[in-house]
Amino acid sequence: MVATLAVGTFVLGGCGGSGSGSGELPQIGVAIYKFDDTFMSGVRARIDADAKGKAKVDIVDSQNSQPTQNEKIDLFINKKYKAIGVNVVDRTAAGVLIDKAKNANIPMVFMNREPLKEDMAKWDKVYYVGAKAEQSGEMQGKILSDYFKKHPEAYKSGDKVMHYVMITGEPGHQDAVLRSQHVIESLKKEGIQVQELAQDTGMWDRVKGQEKMAAFLSRFGDKIDAVICNNDDMALGAIEALKAAGYFQNGKYIPVVGVDATAPAVQALKDGTLLGTVLNNAKKQGDAVFNLSLVLAKGETPTKDNVGFDIVDGKYIWVPYEIVTKDNADKILGDK
Repeated sequence: MVATLAVGTFVLGGCGGSGSGSGELPQIGVAIYKFDDTFMSGVRARIDADAKGKAKVDIVDSQNSQPTQNEKIDLFINKKYKAIGVNVVDRTAAGVLIDKAKNANIPMVFMNREPLKEDMAKWDKVYYVGAKAEQSGEMQGKILSDYFKKHPEAYKSGDKVMHYVMITGEPGHQDAVLRSQHVIESLKKEGIQVQELAQDTGMWDRVKGQEKMAAFLSRFGDKIDAVICNNDDMALGAIEALKAAGYFQNGKYIPVVGVDATAPAVQALKDGTLLGTVLNNAKKQGDAVFNLSLVLAKGETPTKDNVGFDIVDGKYIWVPYEIVTKDNADKILGDK
């Protein structure tokens, strides 16, 4: 279900006037690409928690529409907010948003969806917080290679070739492209022979992931050795389709991997239906976005000392991924 907002915005961390006068908390606007994305829900919850007593944070739902998001950004600018956070709907549209922010002299922090390099170079008050997508793909490959090395019987055809299906995120999204590329490169580097049976987009969505997996099963059945998904929501959808086909009972198993380490995915790890995932640390990314936005809203220069994270090339904060399996889930998630 897609969450919508009747009045266009809701205010977290307090309410009050626009901008920030003497003695007032600075006002920060944050536009999320869509509220019903599980990972981004974790990021915005952390931003809201961090803001308590420090800033007034206006977090809005762009409803997966770039024109809608543009309107939200215009509203932030008109209200003279002191900093703007953006989880951009279409990364190629970031340049227009940066131009608007630059004209209004309002610093802008992008998150999770990285703008093009040339757009990031437009202004010195533009920043990005995220994780390196290629790292998550490499880690998915490591999870699967470890499994097939320990379980040679998992090659259903007996030819020592891992026949896989892949459910990808949004076409053109850098995370989808890089995760898909690097998981296969990682498998090959680990000495695993691979053959793709099919690939289709699930648009980061659990229901679509289930639909795509059901179609793959109808077409390939027991020829599938592994299921690779660009995020946990699609992996959980795939698991539902596999359950309906009789998997995860009576010894019938197929390894499924995702990315994000969301709470439902961790439960699936413990249940034995998800082989592994990669922690895309929503809490740390939320911390970095808020800390950076607050420093900028106060008119200060961001440094590791006042933001709490390394700032690479003066613009980027990279939060590293971590492999999460049933064996280390409690420790990893307890440390994050």
